[in-house]
Amino acid sequence: MSFDEFLPVVFMALMGVAMLLYVISDGYDLGVGMLLPRANDAEKDVLIASIGPFWDANETWLVLGIGILLVAFPKAHGLVLGALYLPVALMLVGLTLRGVAFDFRVKAKADHKPMWDRMFFAGSTLAAVAQGWMLGRYVSGFGEGWNYPVFAAAIAAALPMAYVLLGAAWLIMKTGGALQHKAIGWAKMAWGPMVVGLALISLATPWISATVRERWFTLPAVIALMAIPLVTVVALLTVRRLLDTRIVRGPLCWLPFVLLIGVFVLGFLGLAYSLYPYVVIDRLTIWQAASSPAALKVILLGVCISVPAIAAYTVFSYRVFRGKATELKYA
Repeated sequence: MSFDEFLPVVFMALMGVAMLLYVISDGYDLGVGMLLPRANDAEKDVLIASIGPFWDANETWLVLGIGILLVAFPKAHGLVLGALYLPVALMLVGLTLRGVAFDFRVKAKADHKPMWDRMFFAGSTLAAVAQGWMLGRYVSGFGEGWNYPVFAAAIAAALPMAYVLLGAAWLIMKTGGALQHKAIGWAKMAWGPMVVGLALISLATPWISATVRERWFTLPAVIALMAIPLVTVVALLTVRRLLDTRIVRGPLCWLPFVLLIGVFVLGFLGLAYSLYPYVVIDRLTIWQAASSPAALKVILLGVCISVPAIAAYTVFSYRVFRGKATELKYA
């Protein structure tokens, strides 16, 4: 493979990693937003404080992923966003509503604060459901027929529960005392629906896509690929077992969160294997959708500057604000 042919693969991988980082990083703070109604007034401030230094920067990965899709794969960008125009608009409404609520609730009067809390919850939920629907439609290749919307609706219901579980694990890591105990209970509550939804979607995906079925259930690929679901099952069972122990209240409070990140990474690897070499499954390959080699080389220069800057800022912010969260205060 020549360098010009390899460039689209590089951009596809970079776009996929950017979207994975977005799903993980913004996933936990969307989950925290959806857990907000279950906390009392004092705990809500700590919940918001736990994501305060990170949530806005987390969305940078979404901008990067969509930007790469636009400039590196313009044909796919038109097809994907054309098919997903409404859920993308709803997701942006949710993210905007959440951002406005986050800033306004800090300085709102006591009698107005519950309204902004509800707006933060509504924005988080709307964004998570919209993302689930988009993922379902994308994985199915935007197929037509009654089974495709049903499949997308199933993911739209399951992804918020995955975010809630991830958000609860984040709170276990970032809080202590009574709130941490509550977060453990929230994680137990979300674990079952998330696992059931993941299992049903995993079974339905080969049914909805002949391409995925052929890739996963042919020899010898099926033997090698069994590692992904098996490790996923082990990780999820380990998370559930940890939630029943005192370990998660001490120095290993980070372990459920890290294990759940591993589950998301395994899901990403399975999805990447299912899709490659398509940008849009069964419709556009990476090379059919890519910009010209000359354009990609210019874009690569910008990527070599922007991606390290985003990564460095992300690492810096997480390092500075590590440790347990306290009540968020603005000067």
